[in-house]
Amino acid sequence: MPTKTESRKSSTNNIDLYQQVTEKIISSIERGVLPWRKPWRDSKRSAESPIPSNASTGRHYNGVNIMLLWLSAEEQGFNSNRWLTWKQAQAAGGNVRKGEKATLAVFFKPFEVESTDKSGQPRTNAQGEAVMEQRIMLRSIMLFNTEQCEGLPERFGSAPAEILNDESEDSVSVPIFNDIVTVAGESGVRVSYSEQNQAYYHSLRDQIVLPLRKQFFTAADFYSTLLHELVHATGHHNRLDREGITSTSRKFGDPVYAFEELIAELGSAFLCAHLGVYGEVQHDSYIDHWLKIMKSDKKALFRASRMAREASEYLLKPLNAEVEEDAA
Repeated sequence: MPTKTESRKSSTNNIDLYQQVTEKIISSIERGVLPWRKPWRDSKRSAESPIPSNASTGRHYNGVNIMLLWLSAEEQGFNSNRWLTWKQAQAAGGNVRKGEKATLAVFFKPFEVESTDKSGQPRTNAQGEAVMEQRIMLRSIMLFNTEQCEGLPERFGSAPAEILNDESEDSVSVPIFNDIVTVAGESGVRVSYSEQNQAYYHSLRDQIVLPLRKQFFTAADFYSTLLHELVHATGHHNRLDREGITSTSRKFGDPVYAFEELIAELGSAFLCAHLGVYGEVQHDSYIDHWLKIMKSDKKALFRASRMAREASEYLLKPLNAEVEEDAA
């Protein structure tokens, strides 16, 4: 457990790091680049997952790190989604090329501290035991894309990439369609379709309403919209119980619902990347609201990213269960 000195020190570092990451994302948005839409601006689709992963451990990055790494890959023109630290490159027998610039990522570690009252005295429960509070230790990690390295083993290289044409961008393959059907079916949310011009989740009826498939420009756009609304549906009180779904007016401009739209925007981007859907959902009318939220609260993006991750993991759980059964 971190000491009080370490906790104070990490708290000071957290303030700077929260601000640094948030300002980087704000700057990107103000330039007209939404970092969570990175995978759909590529001209190639790799056989590997668009979700950035650690080349050494194979683990996927999540939350705000996905955006930071997508954004860095876009800015520097990398095709690889694999990253590693300086030490990991050396441990693998390679090295980072001289002059290469590192990419900022963040590492989260939860820990507990004894709770105190306003006078600094320890809080205790009815049994006289110390009351503990959950805290998050946040520190920076500097990562390098495998394309910035040399001498790495062949297994660290990128998978072959497929050139995307209009048909492969717009369509959804049978395996991907089956995964989407599983995700939607296992969610427990009713989905109805009618010839009208709105897509929305009705929380009281626990129902998603979509226009007809023929009204969308592409199949990918249709399924991206469905996934976006499914993320909203995870906020239902019987699921993840998010304030933006359970206790808001849901009117345009409502800051609580604008934050919920940011969660759904991020969550659907993570889902589309995991599933391989190359569609798009246009919610650009919320951009000014999202910027206002981020500028007024440097931790808002981190909270939205965490909730988006929780929502996408909730929806993907049936698919992960199938993988575990196949491996058994």
